[in-house]
Amino acid sequence: MELLIETLSKQYSNGVQALNNVSLHIPQGMFGLLGPNGAGKSTLMRTIATLQKADSGSITWGELNILEQQEEMRKVLGYLPQEFGVYPRVSAEMMLDHIARLKGLSNRKERNETVSALLQKVNLYKERKRNLGTYSGGMKQRFGIAQALIGNPKILIVDEPTAGLDPAERNRFYNLLSEIGESTIVILSTHIVEDVKTLCKQFAIICSGEVMYVGTPHDAVKTLEGKIWSKAIDKTEIEAYREKYKVIATQLSEGKLFIRVVSDDNPGEGFTASEPTLEDVYFNAISAKVDLVTL
Repeated sequence: MELLIETLSKQYSNGVQALNNVSLHIPQGMFGLLGPNGAGKSTLMRTIATLQKADSGSITWGELNILEQQEEMRKVLGYLPQEFGVYPRVSAEMMLDHIARLKGLSNRKERNETVSALLQKVNLYKERKRNLGTYSGGMKQRFGIAQALIGNPKILIVDEPTAGLDPAERNRFYNLLSEIGESTIVILSTHIVEDVKTLCKQFAIICSGEVMYVGTPHDAVKTLEGKIWSKAIDKTEIEAYREKYKVIATQLSEGKLFIRVVSDDNPGEGFTASEPTLEDVYFNAISAKVDLVTL
Protein backbone atom coordinates (compact mmCIF):
# COMPACT_ATOMS: atom_id res chain seq x y z
CA MET A 1 0.00 0.00 0.00
CA GLU A 2 1.08 3.54 -0.73
CA LEU A 3 1.30 6.36 1.77
CA LEU A 4 -0.80 9.16 0.30
CA ILE A 5 -0.15 12.76 1.31
CA GLU A 6 -2.63 15.23 -0.17
CA THR A 7 -2.44 19.06 -0.06
CA LEU A 8 -0.80 19.12 3.37
CA SER A 9 -0.15 22.58 4.83
CA LYS A 10 1.34 23.83 8.10
CA GLN A 11 2.05 27.38 9.25
CA TYR A 12 3.77 28.06 12.58
CA SER A 13 2.70 30.80 14.97
CA ASN A 14 5.69 32.95 13.92
CA GLY A 15 4.29 33.09 10.38
CA VAL A 16 6.66 30.57 8.78
CA GLN A 17 4.88 28.48 6.15
CA ALA A 18 6.60 25.15 6.81
CA LEU A 19 4.43 23.14 4.39
CA ASN A 20 2.46 24.55 1.47
CA ASN A 21 0.03 22.16 -0.26
CA VAL A 22 2.44 19.21 -0.20
CA SER A 23 1.18 16.16 -2.11
CA LEU A 24 3.19 12.93 -2.40
CA HIS A 25 2.43 9.29 -3.19
CA ILE A 26 5.03 7.13 -1.43
CA PRO A 27 5.23 3.43 -2.41
CA GLN A 28 6.96 0.54 -0.65
CA GLY A 29 10.74 0.84 -0.70
CA MET A 30 13.14 3.70 -0.12
CA PHE A 31 11.73 7.16 -0.79
CA GLY A 32 13.99 10.19 -0.40
CA LEU A 33 13.03 13.66 0.78
CA LEU A 34 15.78 15.98 -0.35
CA GLY A 35 16.02 19.62 0.62
CA PRO A 36 18.12 22.26 2.38
CA ASN A 37 17.91 22.89 6.11
CA GLY A 38 14.61 24.60 6.90
CA ALA A 39 12.91 23.24 3.77
CA GLY A 40 10.05 21.65 5.71
CA LYS A 41 11.33 18.06 5.69
CA SER A 42 11.34 17.61 9.46
CA THR A 43 7.91 19.23 9.74
CA LEU A 44 6.56 16.73 7.23
CA MET A 45 8.24 13.85 9.07
CA ARG A 46 6.83 14.90 12.44
CA THR A 47 3.37 15.27 10.94
CA ILE A 48 3.45 11.77 9.43
CA ALA A 49 4.75 10.47 12.77
CA THR A 50 1.73 12.06 14.55
CA LEU A 51 3.97 14.34 16.62
CA GLN A 52 2.29 17.50 15.40
CA LYS A 53 -0.90 18.50 13.59
CA ALA A 54 -1.30 19.92 10.12
CA ASP A 55 -3.48 22.95 9.37
CA SER A 56 -5.09 21.25 6.37
CA GLY A 57 -4.75 18.28 4.04
CA SER A 58 -4.72 14.54 4.61
CA ILE A 59 -2.38 11.57 5.06
CA THR A 60 -3.71 8.07 4.46
CA TRP A 61 -2.27 4.56 4.35
CA GLY A 62 -4.83 2.15 2.99
CA GLU A 63 -7.96 2.66 5.11
CA LEU A 64 -6.00 4.40 7.86
CA ASN A 65 -6.52 8.16 8.22
CA ILE A 66 -3.25 9.06 9.91
CA LEU A 67 -4.17 12.57 11.02
CA GLU A 68 -7.29 11.28 12.80
CA GLN A 69 -6.27 7.74 13.84
CA GLN A 70 -2.99 8.59 15.50
CA GLU A 71 -2.86 5.64 17.91
CA GLU A 72 -3.42 3.18 15.05
CA MET A 73 -0.67 4.87 13.04
CA ARG A 74 1.81 4.53 15.91
CA LYS A 75 1.27 0.77 15.90
CA VAL A 76 2.69 0.49 12.37
CA LEU A 77 5.31 3.25 12.59
CA GLY A 78 9.02 3.26 13.29
CA TYR A 79 10.73 6.63 13.73
CA LEU A 80 14.36 7.71 13.96
CA PRO A 81 14.43 11.50 14.48
CA GLN A 82 17.37 13.67 13.50
CA GLU A 83 18.32 14.07 17.15
CA PHE A 84 17.55 11.40 19.70
CA GLY A 85 18.93 10.97 23.18
CA VAL A 86 20.28 7.85 24.83
CA TYR A 87 20.92 7.02 28.47
CA PRO A 88 24.74 6.92 28.50
CA ARG A 89 25.05 4.52 31.43
CA VAL A 90 22.53 1.97 30.15
CA SER A 91 23.52 -0.91 27.87
CA ALA A 92 22.04 -1.25 24.40
CA GLU A 93 20.45 -4.54 25.38
CA MET A 94 18.74 -3.10 28.47
CA MET A 95 17.57 0.01 26.62
CA LEU A 96 16.05 -1.98 23.77
CA ASP A 97 14.33 -4.27 26.27
CA HIS A 98 12.82 -1.22 28.00
CA ILE A 99 11.61 0.27 24.70
CA ALA A 100 10.15 -3.09 23.67
CA ARG A 101 8.13 -3.15 26.87
CA LEU A 102 6.87 0.36 26.19
CA LYS A 103 5.77 -0.81 22.75
CA GLY A 104 3.69 -3.57 24.25
CA LEU A 105 5.94 -6.64 24.16
CA SER A 106 5.01 -7.98 27.59
CA ASN A 107 6.11 -11.60 27.05
CA ARG A 108 9.69 -11.85 28.35
CA LYS A 109 10.79 -14.66 26.02
CA GLU A 110 9.35 -12.90 22.97
CA ARG A 111 10.96 -9.65 24.05
CA ASN A 112 14.38 -11.26 24.53
CA GLU A 113 14.17 -12.89 21.12
CA THR A 114 13.15 -9.59 19.52
CA VAL A 115 15.96 -7.63 21.16
CA SER A 116 18.58 -10.22 20.20
CA ALA A 117 17.35 -10.39 16.60
CA LEU A 118 17.38 -6.60 16.22
CA LEU A 119 20.88 -6.27 17.67
CA GLN A 120 22.04 -8.93 15.22
CA LYS A 121 20.32 -7.11 12.37
CA VAL A 122 22.11 -3.82 13.05
CA ASN A 123 25.43 -5.56 13.80
CA LEU A 124 25.54 -4.55 17.46
CA TYR A 125 25.04 -7.92 19.12
CA LYS A 126 28.67 -8.25 20.17
CA GLU A 127 28.48 -4.77 21.69
CA ARG A 128 25.11 -5.32 23.41
CA LYS A 129 26.52 -5.14 26.96
CA ARG A 130 28.33 -1.85 26.37
CA ASN A 131 26.82 1.35 27.73
CA LEU A 132 25.34 3.55 25.03
CA GLY A 133 27.54 6.43 26.13
CA THR A 134 30.57 4.55 24.78
CA TYR A 135 29.08 4.07 21.30
CA SER A 136 30.40 5.94 18.25
CA GLY A 137 28.06 8.15 16.22
CA GLY A 138 27.46 5.39 13.68
CA MET A 139 26.76 2.81 16.38
CA LYS A 140 24.22 5.15 17.99
CA GLN A 141 22.50 5.58 14.63
CA ARG A 142 22.34 1.81 14.17
CA PHE A 143 20.92 1.51 17.69
CA GLY A 144 18.36 4.14 16.70
CA ILE A 145 17.29 2.01 13.76
CA ALA A 146 17.01 -1.03 16.04
CA GLN A 147 14.62 0.78 18.40
CA ALA A 148 12.63 2.07 15.43
CA LEU A 149 12.20 -1.49 14.12
CA ILE A 150 10.63 -2.86 17.31
CA GLY A 151 7.16 -4.13 16.47
CA ASN A 152 7.91 -4.76 12.75
CA PRO A 153 6.73 -1.34 11.50
CA LYS A 154 5.18 -1.04 8.06
CA ILE A 155 6.36 2.57 7.72
CA LEU A 156 9.83 3.69 8.82
CA ILE A 157 10.87 7.35 8.98
CA VAL A 158 14.53 8.30 9.27
CA ASP A 159 15.42 11.99 9.51
CA GLU A 160 18.97 13.01 8.48
CA PRO A 161 20.39 9.60 9.50
CA THR A 162 23.87 9.88 7.96
CA ALA A 163 24.81 13.40 9.07
CA GLY A 164 28.13 13.27 10.88
CA LEU A 165 28.96 9.67 9.98
CA ASP A 166 32.35 8.73 8.57
CA PRO A 167 32.39 6.99 5.12
CA ALA A 168 32.65 3.47 6.55
CA GLU A 169 29.74 3.98 8.96
CA ARG A 170 27.73 5.63 6.20
CA ASN A 171 28.18 2.59 3.93
CA ARG A 172 27.10 0.25 6.72
CA PHE A 173 24.04 2.41 7.27
CA TYR A 174 23.25 2.43 3.53
CA ASN A 175 23.31 -1.37 3.46
CA LEU A 176 21.07 -1.61 6.50
CA LEU A 177 18.48 0.83 5.15
CA SER A 178 18.49 -0.87 1.74
CA GLU A 179 17.73 -4.23 3.36
CA ILE A 180 14.89 -2.77 5.42
CA GLY A 181 13.45 -1.03 2.36
CA GLU A 182 12.86 -4.35 0.60
CA SER A 183 9.72 -4.97 2.66
CA THR A 184 8.83 -1.61 4.23
CA ILE A 185 8.02 1.97 3.27
CA VAL A 186 11.18 3.83 4.31
CA ILE A 187 11.09 7.62 4.14
CA LEU A 188 14.60 9.05 4.17
CA SER A 189 14.79 12.77 4.90
CA THR A 190 18.17 14.27 4.06
CA HIS A 191 20.04 17.23 2.60
CA ILE A 192 22.81 14.93 1.32
CA VAL A 193 22.33 14.23 -2.39
CA GLU A 194 24.55 11.12 -2.26
CA ASP A 195 22.13 9.48 0.21
CA VAL A 196 19.28 9.73 -2.30
CA LYS A 197 21.40 8.72 -5.29
CA THR A 198 22.66 5.62 -3.47
CA LEU A 199 19.50 4.44 -1.75
CA CYS A 200 16.26 5.68 -3.25
CA LYS A 201 14.18 4.43 -6.16
CA GLN A 202 12.07 7.57 -5.98
CA PHE A 203 12.53 10.93 -4.32
CA ALA A 204 11.11 14.40 -3.94
CA ILE A 205 12.87 17.75 -3.67
CA ILE A 206 11.29 20.06 -1.09
CA CYS A 207 12.19 23.70 -0.59
CA SER A 208 10.46 26.45 1.37
CA GLY A 209 7.66 24.03 2.20
CA GLU A 210 6.84 23.20 -1.44
CA VAL A 211 7.46 20.13 -3.59
CA MET A 212 9.78 21.16 -6.42
CA TYR A 213 10.28 17.76 -8.08
CA VAL A 214 9.08 14.14 -7.75
CA GLY A 215 10.49 11.21 -9.69
CA THR A 216 13.38 8.77 -9.95
CA PRO A 217 17.02 9.88 -9.71
CA HIS A 218 17.61 8.57 -13.25
CA ASP A 219 14.70 10.49 -14.76
CA ALA A 220 15.65 13.59 -12.81
CA VAL A 221 19.13 13.65 -14.30
CA LYS A 222 17.71 13.13 -17.81
CA THR A 223 15.75 16.39 -17.51
CA LEU A 224 19.04 18.30 -17.62
CA GLU A 225 20.75 16.39 -20.43
CA GLY A 226 22.39 18.86 -22.80
CA LYS A 227 21.65 21.77 -20.46
CA ILE A 228 24.66 21.82 -18.10
CA TRP A 229 27.73 23.88 -19.04
CA SER A 230 30.90 24.48 -17.08
CA LYS A 231 33.81 26.88 -17.12
CA ALA A 232 36.75 28.03 -14.99
CA ILE A 233 36.67 31.72 -14.18
CA ASP A 234 38.50 34.16 -11.94
CA LYS A 235 36.93 34.57 -8.52
CA THR A 236 36.38 38.27 -9.15
CA GLU A 237 34.12 37.51 -12.12
CA ILE A 238 31.50 35.49 -10.30
CA GLU A 239 28.96 38.27 -9.79
CA ALA A 240 29.08 39.22 -13.45
CA TYR A 241 28.43 35.60 -14.43
CA ARG A 242 25.57 35.30 -11.92
CA GLU A 243 23.89 38.30 -13.51
CA LYS A 244 24.22 36.85 -17.01
CA TYR A 245 23.69 33.11 -16.46
CA LYS A 246 21.83 30.72 -14.20
CA VAL A 247 24.76 29.62 -12.05
CA ILE A 248 23.74 26.60 -9.96
CA ALA A 249 27.10 25.46 -8.54
CA THR A 250 30.60 26.75 -7.87
CA GLN A 251 33.78 25.01 -6.78
CA LEU A 252 37.09 26.64 -5.92
CA SER A 253 40.21 24.73 -6.96
CA GLU A 254 43.83 25.92 -7.25
CA GLY A 255 42.80 29.54 -7.27
CA LYS A 256 40.25 29.11 -10.03
CA LEU A 257 36.50 29.10 -9.61
CA PHE A 258 34.70 26.41 -11.61
CA ILE A 259 31.08 27.24 -12.28
CA ARG A 260 28.16 25.19 -13.61
CA VAL A 261 25.28 26.89 -15.38
CA VAL A 262 21.94 25.75 -16.80
CA SER A 263 21.18 26.80 -20.36
CA ASP A 264 19.14 25.24 -23.18
CA ASP A 265 21.77 26.41 -25.67
CA ASN A 266 25.55 26.65 -25.64
CA PRO A 267 26.33 29.91 -23.81
CA GLY A 268 29.60 30.32 -25.74
CA GLU A 269 32.32 32.35 -23.99
CA GLY A 270 34.41 29.21 -23.42
CA PHE A 271 31.75 27.11 -21.70
CA THR A 272 31.93 23.37 -22.35
CA ALA A 273 29.17 20.78 -22.14
CA SER A 274 29.09 18.79 -18.90
CA GLU A 275 27.24 15.61 -17.91
CA PRO A 276 24.40 16.46 -15.53
CA THR A 277 24.35 15.01 -12.01
CA LEU A 278 21.67 14.63 -9.37
CA GLU A 279 23.33 17.47 -7.50
CA ASP A 280 22.73 19.68 -10.56
CA VAL A 281 19.04 18.69 -10.49
CA TYR A 282 18.84 19.55 -6.80
CA PHE A 283 20.46 22.97 -7.07
CA ASN A 284 18.49 23.81 -10.21
CA ALA A 285 15.21 22.90 -8.49
CA ILE A 286 15.80 24.94 -5.35
CA SER A 287 17.43 27.93 -7.08
CA ALA A 288 14.06 29.62 -7.53
CA LYS A 289 13.49 29.54 -3.76
CA VAL A 290 16.95 29.76 -2.18
CA ASP A 291 19.91 32.06 -2.69
CA LEU A 292 22.54 29.46 -3.65
CA VAL A 293 25.29 31.85 -2.56
CA THR A 294 24.30 31.21 1.05
CA LEU A 295 24.29 27.40 0.82
